[in-house]
Amino acid sequence: MFRRLLIANRGEVAARVAATCRRLGIETVAVASTADRQLGWLSEVDRVVVIGPARSSLSYLDQDAILEAARSTGCTAVHPGWGFLAENATFAARCAALGLTFLGPNPSVIRRMGDKVQARETMGALGMPLIPGSPGPIDDVGQARVQAEAAGYPVLLKAAAGGGGRGMRRAYSEAELQGAFDSATAESIGAFGDGRLYLEKLIEGGRHIEFQVLVDAFGNAIHLGERECSIQRRHQKLLEESPSPAVTPELRAEMGARVAAIASAAGYASAGTVEMLRSREGHLYFMEMNTRLQVEHPVSEAITGLDLVELQLRVGANQPLGMTQDDVTLSGHAIEVRINAEDPETFQPCPGTVETLEFPQGEGIRVDTHLRAGDVISPHYDSMIAKVIVHAPTRTECLARLREALLATRIEGVKTTIPLHLRLLDHEPFVSGNYDTSTLEALLENG
Repeated sequence: MFRRLLIANRGEVAARVAATCRRLGIETVAVASTADRQLGWLSEVDRVVVIGPARSSLSYLDQDAILEAARSTGCTAVHPGWGFLAENATFAARCAALGLTFLGPNPSVIRRMGDKVQARETMGALGMPLIPGSPGPIDDVGQARVQAEAAGYPVLLKAAAGGGGRGMRRAYSEAELQGAFDSATAESIGAFGDGRLYLEKLIEGGRHIEFQVLVDAFGNAIHLGERECSIQRRHQKLLEESPSPAVTPELRAEMGARVAAIASAAGYASAGTVEMLRSREGHLYFMEMNTRLQVEHPVSEAITGLDLVELQLRVGANQPLGMTQDDVTLSGHAIEVRINAEDPETFQPCPGTVETLEFPQGEGIRVDTHLRAGDVISPHYDSMIAKVIVHAPTRTECLARLREALLATRIEGVKTTIPLHLRLLDHEPFVSGNYDTSTLEALLENG
C-alpha cells in the first residue's frame, strides 16, 4: 500500500479520501488554492500545499503545480477525486511518466470513455445495449436529418466531448433540427473546444440508472448493484438512492454481471460507473461511463458495507480485489441528498459564511462534508455544503429517517436546498417510487 498520497482536489471529496487514508495509515498531502487555505478540514491532513489563486484554471486545474506538489512532498500516488482533473487522460499519463500511481484507470481508457462517440462504439461492440442513434459523429444537419428519420423523432443531439448536460439539444420534429444542431454545436465548442455531435433517440419519461463496478488489474470484476439518479434539475443530480425502485432482482443480477464483465473486457481497472437510461418499457440503454469515483458513491457503500476509496487504493497498489461477486451482499435501502448553498426557489448559488452547522447523528445516518461552522463557501467553486446519507431496512423506513435527519439539520448564514428536499419527500411520484428524470422539473413548474 502507499505511504504518502496527494489528493488532487478540494472540498468534500478531498476530505472523504483523506478519511479513508487516515484509517489505513496513509499520509495525506492536500492541495489548496488561496481561497480555500483557511478551511478547517485541512487541519486533518498531514501537509497542505498552496498551489495558486482562487481561479480553478490557476490552481486545481494547474497540472504543473499539482505534479510539483506531489514531487516535492514525496508522494507516490495521486487521487483525483471527481471533477477537475479526475477524467483528464493527459494528467493521468503525466502522473505515470513521473512514477506516480494515478488512482483511476489507465489514460487510454479514460480517453476512450471520455469521448462519448468512442465510448458508445466501444461498449456497443462489447455487448452493451445502445440507444438507437447515429453510429458515429454527425458532420452536418443533413446527416442529422437522415439519422433522425431512422431513429424516429423526438431526438437528442449530444456533444461528443460533453458532460453535465452541456452541448445537448432536443428536436421534436425536422423543423426544429437545424436550430438544435446549430445551438448544440456552438455550446459544445464553447464548453469543450470540440463541436462534434452525435444523435440519439430521445427517451422520454426515462429513468437514470447507474451500476457501480470495480475491476482490478488481474481482470477480476464485481458490481455493487445500481443507483437511481433520476431526481435531477437540468441534468444535475440532487438525490440518489439504492436500490432503484424500478429494477428487479433478476434485472440487477443480469445487468450487473454484464456491466462488470464488459468493463473488464474494455481493459478497465479501478472503480467506475456505467450510466444507463431505462425506458418506460423497462429497457436499459448505455449512456456513458464515468472513469472515477462518483459523488453518490456513499449509497453503494451503505448497502454493501464496503469502502470504495479503500478498494480504489487496493487496485491502484496492484492488489487483487480479494472478493468475488458472491462476497457482495446488498442489504437494506440507502438515499443520499446533496445539500447545496443555493436558493431553493431560484437555484442561485448563495456563497457566504456558514455561521451554524449542525447535523444529526445516530443509527443509519452519515454526513459527508468538509465544512465547519465559520468556514466560508467560496463563489469560485461548487456550492455543495454536505451530503446526508441515510440507510434503513426498507425504502419506507429510509424515507422517514431522511425526513427526520433533514428536519434536525441546522445550517445558518446561507440559504440551502433542504426545503426542496422536504418538498420532494411529500411528492407522491417520488414517495411511491414511480418517478423519472422529469419529476423534479414538473414539481418545480407546478409550484
